[in-house]
Amino acid sequence: MSQNTTATTELTTQYAAQVTSDLERNTKEQDRVSAEIAALQDQLVALQHDHSVLVNVQQVLGASPASVQPVPAPESATVPAPRKKPAAEPGPGKRTRAKKADTAQGRSAAKKPAAKKPAAKKPAAEKPAAKKPAAAKGAKPTLVELVRDHLAEQGEPRSAAEVTTALDTAHPERGIKPTVVRNTLEGLVAKNQAQRTKQGSSVFYAASDAAGQTAASAKGESQSEQGE
Repeated sequence: MSQNTTATTELTTQYAAQVTSDLERNTKEQDRVSAEIAALQDQLVALQHDHSVLVNVQQVLGASPASVQPVPAPESATVPAPRKKPAAEPGPGKRTRAKKADTAQGRSAAKKPAAKKPAAKKPAAEKPAAKKPAAAKGAKPTLVELVRDHLAEQGEPRSAAEVTTALDTAHPERGIKPTVVRNTLEGLVAKNQAQRTKQGSSVFYAASDAAGQTAASAKGESQSEQGE
């Protein structure tokens, strides 16, 4: 322990002595620089005083300060530009090759056939006009005509049921009903184209004289047309 303490004390003493000497040297340096600064300041003040005196004297004398003319810079020597070499002319061999190439190109262009023009399109064939619908078939006779003709053909009065049965047998596709036939017969009676008679509780219908004549004439005309 005593050895360590002794070593530490010696180091501290050495550092303290070194710091003290550095401080003394720093202080002396500061004093020297300060003295130089003071001397320089004195010189600066003297120079400024001399400058002001000289300026006043110059103004009194009226002399302008000598102007220093700058020395002109020497002119730079111009260097001539190098001459360009003329383009080398093609030799006779190259000219011959160029001519041959041009001739070959001309021949190939001449050999190419001209482009074929597209063939003109044929006009589309006109579609045949639509066929006209066939003429309508002859109109079928109405139920009134059938009932009236049936009564004219019969020599005796007929009931509505008998007329219905006869017409339904002759024209099964029409689906004739007794009620419709009875109403038709009553309509003919109202128009004086049929006659109605009663026999007990039954009602019978017969064609009137005018209706019978009309039916007979119509039947005769149809037979004459068939004979022709």
